[in-house]
Amino acid sequence: MKYHQIDSALFVANRKDFTKQLKSSSLAIFNSNDIYPVSADSSLPFSQHRDLFYLSGVDQEESILVIFPDASEEAHKEILFLKETNDHIAVWEGEKLTADRAFEVSGIQTVYWLDQFDSTMKKLMSEAENVYLNTNEHLRANTEVETREDRFIKNFKPTYPIHTYQRSAPIMHEIRSVKKGIEIDLMQQACNLTEKGVKRVLEFIKPGVWEHEIEAELWHEFIKNRSKGFAYTPIIASGYNACVLHYIENNQQCQAGDVILMDVGAEYANYSSDLTRCIPVSGKFTARQKAVYNAVLHVKNEATKLLSPGVNLNDYHKQVGVLMEEQLLNLKLIDKTDIKNQDPNWPAFKKYFMHGTSHYIGLDTHDVGSWVAPIRENMVFTVEPGIYIPEENLGIRLEDDIVIKKGDNFNLMQNIPIIADEIEDWMNK
Repeated sequence: MKYHQIDSALFVANRKDFTKQLKSSSLAIFNSNDIYPVSADSSLPFSQHRDLFYLSGVDQEESILVIFPDASEEAHKEILFLKETNDHIAVWEGEKLTADRAFEVSGIQTVYWLDQFDSTMKKLMSEAENVYLNTNEHLRANTEVETREDRFIKNFKPTYPIHTYQRSAPIMHEIRSVKKGIEIDLMQQACNLTEKGVKRVLEFIKPGVWEHEIEAELWHEFIKNRSKGFAYTPIIASGYNACVLHYIENNQQCQAGDVILMDVGAEYANYSSDLTRCIPVSGKFTARQKAVYNAVLHVKNEATKLLSPGVNLNDYHKQVGVLMEEQLLNLKLIDKTDIKNQDPNWPAFKKYFMHGTSHYIGLDTHDVGSWVAPIRENMVFTVEPGIYIPEENLGIRLEDDIVIKKGDNFNLMQNIPIIADEIEDWMNK
């Protein structure tokens, strides 16, 4: 890992929060992610399962966490099963966690090797009545690829067919959605790295640079500062490309007079940042570009004020739609007749602003959390309205990461230039 070690108190507290919601006589099992193959003997870089990391801090493949608060033996209330390390593995793959090091990272005292898992579970399952298993229940999840967790469940349930099985996901969605102080600090670190990257490219961008060159500048800055890189696939979209919401080719040359939409964010210690800024290639917005830009900025600022404890996300998005409708009328992109004749299920403003305004962010860029329960303090959301005008080769989206507070919300990206004049000043130093 590149990041500095996280205080194990975070993971101890997270396990306590999870344990509080278990039924009596229950154990829960969490598996690490696979190292995913590409072809031949090559594979993708390892990325840990966020739930296992959240509960243990273990950032290593072939790891299993078992939580059993009602175990008869104190040593079996929390157990980590790890891939056994040795000198040969250390030479070929690098250092893996020892039992002592795993305790430092996680605060878990009982650490066994994986070859002890089956025999240990026979004992534990004889005491347990309920078993909590983990699956990906994110609303936007693609579950086509079989995961290590999927294979485990498929093999485990026939071995113990008459236990009662429960879902861990609802508990994980609830507790992960409210961030602890250490988590917010880690997210601030990720946002600080994003700030470094943005300020770097503001001095780099000019007519003739290529989108992938901008991507490379950001990547360099992130890696240099202990990040693994981008928290998600970066969007560097100049001109018309900015009107393609998930444009990721980043292979076009930036032309004078165009605006570049950059939707990028660094990760730090597996925590995400998610930012969007729009930058004039020539160093100055046209009057029309600035008018659209300021309209989006107005909606973003007002939407940020609407996010507060107790608010329902569906109601919030409807209120943002009203804000955007007003701005589109001012820009003469829609008129009152469009509004009068609109489909209630697809309002007129959706022609130019077709996506949602906010999503949870944390260990995942689109983090887990309820879309029906009221917002709570210390949840973290993006705020990212946009206006996309293909006929003008112009797409403007502005996005910050916001910590919800009872008073004024806290913007984790408050030091990243966003005012149009400020961006022009940075580019024309």
